[in-house]
Amino acid sequence: MELLHNPWRSRGLPEGAALAAGAVATDPAEPLALLARCPAAAPTPLRALPALARTLEVASLHVKDESGRMGLGSFKALGATYVLAREAARRLDRPGRPAEAAAMAVALEGCVYCCASAGNHGLSVATGARLFGAGAVIFLAEAVPEAFARRLRAAGAEVRRAGADYEAAMAEASAEAERRGWTLLPDSSWPGQVALPARVMEGYLVAAAEVVEALAEPPSHVFLQAGVGGFAAAMAALFRARWGEAPRLLVVEPASARCLMESLRAGRPVRAPGPVSTMGRLDCKEPSHLALGALALAADDVLALDDEACAETVALLARHGLRTTPSGAAGLAALQHAGPLRGALALDGGSRVLAFVTEGVEEGA
Repeated sequence: MELLHNPWRSRGLPEGAALAAGAVATDPAEPLALLARCPAAAPTPLRALPALARTLEVASLHVKDESGRMGLGSFKALGATYVLAREAARRLDRPGRPAEAAAMAVALEGCVYCCASAGNHGLSVATGARLFGAGAVIFLAEAVPEAFARRLRAAGAEVRRAGADYEAAMAEASAEAERRGWTLLPDSSWPGQVALPARVMEGYLVAAAEVVEALAEPPSHVFLQAGVGGFAAAMAALFRARWGEAPRLLVVEPASARCLMESLRAGRPVRAPGPVSTMGRLDCKEPSHLALGALALAADDVLALDDEACAETVALLARHGLRTTPSGAAGLAALQHAGPLRGALALDGGSRVLAFVTEGVEEGA
């Protein structure tokens, strides 16, 4: 595992870094209010795991388990689905008179939303589109398993294969949206594409707000896995707003897709080439510009993790009652395999750690 201490902490990337303009939200009030109108919405558990904490040689370990979020099995349910719910409510709600469920169910009729996805973001777009009457077209790279394509079709989406990796699928989704007049709803951002990705990240704040509400005191360390960086940036933004400088925030990404690490080294967004990672949901070679800018300010460290180490952690978590994927286990894998980096990370027997299981395992897997 490789470590980079963030050289831009507290000051941000230099001018001329070609970042998408915009700020990451820190107020979860609007997504919380919309979620309160959803029958499937409920806080996910924050699990205290003392036995696993002893195994990993820390004082305490709390794991936010997103594997059951809204029946979709991932924190991503909070993102695109929230964006589409917000758009439906914006069209129909009147002051003091929220729209009825029957009207919301057809509020986006005639609209088509598309995206590229390494997995769960596409399911969130598909589900939100179905709930509010829109169409959904999801572009998947060839490496995404066909089983996931079947889940997307079952959720009502049209699935199209496009290119060898997430970035190629994103390019095709963007081009097709332009040709067809569809609305591109990405979970990444770049100059000219900021508003909707920022709203996706705003939805993720719900998970962070639930953690802050549940914990009696801030943790000393927070491990946040990252693909393009949207989830990590949203968590970091709210934790800094609520907890200040108290926790050390560590971002974890695959060694073969270290786009945030290499971008922070370069002081600007860069592509990080590498082979396909088994951490498929995190296998993104280019960062979200908005997320990168936020993490440059807020994150303390970035860790690049090997696939083999993550596989060991998946097995360890299963023995402690948490079934997840390599992507879902990545933050805890960095904790388990910190080894000789523990000193550099100020990790010891007194550390109070927060980590996330960001997705569950599909039934039958």
